[in-house]
Amino acid sequence: MIYLGAIGPIQLILICVVLIFPIIAIVDIVKSDFKGENDKLIWILITIFLGLIGTLLYFIIGTKQKIQTKS
Repeated sequence: MIYLGAIGPIQLILICVVLIFPIIAIVDIVKSDFKGENDKLIWILITIFLGLIGTLLYFIIGTKQKIQTKS
């Protein structure tokens, strides 16, 4: 059994958010096409090295740089 110490439910939710949102962002980056040649690599590096701040930057700024495909 894993001992979580004094971690309560709110802290556990925050930990999950900090771990899950960057993974969602990286999957979205890998699946998308961007206007610039190196934009995909740059956004992956920003998301990995800046963590939650990089993830928020991607969802605010980076999604506007994707090439929109018509389905």
